[in-house]
Amino acid sequence: MDFFHTVYGLRVQANQFIPGLEPLSPIGIADICVSLQSWPSLEYEREGSEHWYTSPFLDSEGQPTVKAWRLSSGSYFKLCYSDGAEFILDGAGTRIWARWSSPLILEDIAVYLLGPILGFVLRLRGMTCLHASVVCVANNAIAFIGPGGSGKSTTAAGFTKLGYPILADDVAALKDNGDSFTVQPGYPHLRLWPSSVQFLYGHSEALPRLVPKSTWDKCYLNLSETEQNFQQDELPLTAAYFLDERANDSAAPSIHSLSPGDALMRLVSNSYANYLLDRNLREREFLLLTRLSRSIPMKRLVPHTDSDCLLDLCALVLDDLVEQSQ
Repeated sequence: MDFFHTVYGLRVQANQFIPGLEPLSPIGIADICVSLQSWPSLEYEREGSEHWYTSPFLDSEGQPTVKAWRLSSGSYFKLCYSDGAEFILDGAGTRIWARWSSPLILEDIAVYLLGPILGFVLRLRGMTCLHASVVCVANNAIAFIGPGGSGKSTTAAGFTKLGYPILADDVAALKDNGDSFTVQPGYPHLRLWPSSVQFLYGHSEALPRLVPKSTWDKCYLNLSETEQNFQQDELPLTAAYFLDERANDSAAPSIHSLSPGDALMRLVSNSYANYLLDRNLREREFLLLTRLSRSIPMKRLVPHTDSDCLLDLCALVLDDLVEQSQ
């Protein structure tokens, strides 16, 4: 039995249900076929293997968190994570195979699939992605951009408390329309650390863990439980805020203007899965991000160190958006 989903504007067919996505009725021809706990019996693993990338980040045992190989002159790619998760992708971005062993479970694999794996697939399909969480305000996509730990998901969760839907969490897939950009809907989950859950919902265990019985304690807010919390259609990207380091002073939270040049440099450093891009993909991405930096307002957003100021930050952004529309 196959399962069908949509994510990042793509139709996905999988041989197992993918946690974090909503099941759909059969959707015709899929854009991507996912084979879980399955491995292709092809000779390219032994022929034409080229080391592509080794992560500079190390796990608790001092091993690189991920390694990647380019196979058969780019016809396929292989990614191996230090915890034992392995993936093969075809160069056209239409097939994904995954395998793993205990203690990993399907939910672990789904974390990789919905993040770096599909992020790379989108790149192979010619789509640029930002490391951003995106909220819907007045039928527009508003992006909060920054590296891991900068508070993207927490900021988005603040907007859900005010009744604004989420369009994407962590991965913002951009569709280039020539003179504008739209953001594709991600998945109906918002991933939060227990400290954020504690502040937002009164208890660090108020939300379920992303991976049950795991030492990784990140949780998730199920956005599909109430229809208004997840935006299921693509929206035009009309503003972007880069999350800066938190400040502990009377001025925070605060918003600061950025020149197109500064905005471009921040976009380049916060594009998603950019470590896997070859020279041609990097050049194409740079040109696209240059156009993006000049097409919409982009500002620097400084949160306060005090979590109690989160809704003040959301109100500040909403006021700024009103000013931009006038």
